[in-house]
Amino acid sequence: MADLKAALAAIDAANAADPTLEDGRPAALLYGERMSAELARLFPDASDVLEIAARGQHVERWLLARGAYPEGKAGYLEWRREQGRRHAARVAGIMAEAGYDAEAQARVGVLLRKEGIKRDPEVQALEDVICFVFLRFYFAGFAAKHEAEAVVDIVAKTARKMSEGGRARVLAEFDLPPALAAAVQGA
Repeated sequence: MADLKAALAAIDAANAADPTLEDGRPAALLYGERMSAELARLFPDASDVLEIAARGQHVERWLLARGAYPEGKAGYLEWRREQGRRHAARVAGIMAEAGYDAEAQARVGVLLRKEGIKRDPEVQALEDVICFVFLRFYFAGFAAKHEAEAVVDIVAKTARKMSEGGRARVLAEFDLPPALAAAVQGA
């Protein structure tokens, strides 16, 4: 019998080892909790697999340092792809221990590797949640470290990843400055 609570608890236990603290708590653990909260708010009828993917989105992310890959966009994308593969494998293993079958384990990999974004409703839902978590919890810190032009560019890139409904919710829920609202609308 598959046990959602056991799977989420195992992800939390793994993320509790994150040495980076945010608000006095392991950053990966806090991120997973934020992902689950946004998923529950945006997609209250999410499947177990989507719930597990959201919570495990950054499972043990700190174990593969960004600095281990070349600087620049190509290095960043290579690092992100490898993170997706690692997260998918780790979460599938957690799911196996929690009683999920091979089909569910394979499906979580599809979600975590973002296969079928814009075509697969669950992959798109996960991406929308990721974008909301970024905007709600991490955007202000990002924006404070970058020039205005770079901030508009990242908001436009984030909005392009989102569904039309997700972009509409961003415009309704966030009080964005005109240039950022235009970037979301233009995506």
